[in-house]
Amino acid sequence: MSNPYPVFPVGSVGYNLMLLRGTWHDHIELYNLDGTPLDDDSSAGSGSPGPGPFDNLVYIDFDGSHLCLTNVHIRGRETAAKTFTGQLRDHLLVFDPLGPGAYENIGMSGGPGILTFNARKLGPATDTYMEPDFIMLTAPGERVRHTVLYCNGEAVRTLTAKGTRLWPSCDRRHPLDPRGSEGPVHEEPFSSPIWSHLADNVEE
Repeated sequence: MSNPYPVFPVGSVGYNLMLLRGTWHDHIELYNLDGTPLDDDSSAGSGSPGPGPFDNLVYIDFDGSHLCLTNVHIRGRETAAKTFTGQLRDHLLVFDPLGPGAYENIGMSGGPGILTFNARKLGPATDTYMEPDFIMLTAPGERVRHTVLYCNGEAVRTLTAKGTRLWPSCDRRHPLDPRGSEGPVHEEPFSSPIWSHLADNVEE
């Protein structure tokens, strides 16, 4: 049997990540900035463009140090899976690089049951593309995730996901997973080329 999970201070990043562990079903809707429904965000420059609304399976695996988070389209969009990874450093979640030239994405706490995933610093990479992710646990086994998409420094659309926890763990694929029951839950970590024109500047 594995070692016990660490105990984190109430409201800390680690504490909130522990609360989010498991397999979730998210129903996701897209909106214009004024709140009118948006039926497709491809022209908005989304990192995962397509029609809306749509549904995802979300696998959140956190062992007290390392995070693996995988989104899988299960309804409303063509099947696709995208995995993000990171680890706790100095009490913050630090995501692995999102791609060459990308900004450093971190997980911060807004108190018990509330997390924000966003850039540590603003700069040319965030001017290119940024999508802050606000996550709130609203009840046991329920959560809301809200994002704002910025492209070329301008807000262009919002997204709201309402999630229900299906399983308390994610050690195997859920029956709703269109990838089938066999195989790993998580894919290779996602990497985007959208910031690649900045990579030389980041390395200097």
